[in-house]
Amino acid sequence: MKKIIFAFLISILGSTSLYAAQSTITEAEGYACMGYDKSRKGTEEEALANAKRMAVEYASTYIKSETRVKDAILEKDLIEAYANASVKIIEEIARGWYKDSSSGDCVKIKIKAEVIPDTRTMERLSQGKGAEDDPSAPLNVRVWTDKKEYRQKEKMKIYIKGNKPFYARVLHRDVDGTTLQILPNPYRGENYFNGGTVYEIPSGKDQFDLVVAPPFGEESIIVYAGSSPLGDLDLQDQGAVYQVKTADRDMGTKTRGLKLQAAKGTQSGKEPAASEFFEVKQTVKTMR
Repeated sequence: MKKIIFAFLISILGSTSLYAAQSTITEAEGYACMGYDKSRKGTEEEALANAKRMAVEYASTYIKSETRVKDAILEKDLIEAYANASVKIIEEIARGWYKDSSSGDCVKIKIKAEVIPDTRTMERLSQGKGAEDDPSAPLNVRVWTDKKEYRQKEKMKIYIKGNKPFYARVLHRDVDGTTLQILPNPYRGENYFNGGTVYEIPSGKDQFDLVVAPPFGEESIIVYAGSSPLGDLDLQDQGAVYQVKTADRDMGTKTRGLKLQAAKGTQSGKEPAASEFFEVKQTVKTMR
């Protein structure tokens, strides 16, 4: 069995920090016309703002169709969270000018966007009784390990669990910034997971152990998850795992390049495609 010597400490109870964020990714178009009082730049800015507004509307429609929160208060929180959402443009898909017979010069802009619900409201929603395991709630994925602390030469186990079915990749970033994808890996291509099930890493077909070794310091475990297949990263086979060659600054954006799907109960072509997305990062430490 090949060994991958990692130097890190992770604990859902004793870690130094934990970052988690739920969002919805969708595509949207925005239009605007120059008229007599707007420049081309101003018209494009208006079209982009309209595209962002439509992205929020689409995301809100999608998340409501995909979630069935039973508690009326939690449902109200969810609607409020998306009403106060922020928008991050992942990709500008198209931008083009055209002539309108009545409005003159107009522009259309199409974007892929991440709609991020209000953080405080989502935190309040996630703290509801049983919310983190409720399959009718927005996608939520947790990560933890078998022990609170690890010392040199000790082995560890990582566990992940989602409240509903999800696609995911699990990454490890060490002290010097090297990022490895430990799942899926060359021997275990698993990237789709059932909700309510605990998954262990390493296990099954994995051909590595997680052994604590120097250098010691802060490292992290990153889990990207979505209700649709994730976007691809540039990976290099390292035998038992993959090394991520995609630059850190591009990793999140490329992963968010999801293969979007229409909301349940909508007619093909009538409603924009969208997907739930979840990112969780655990800062970790080691000791001698």
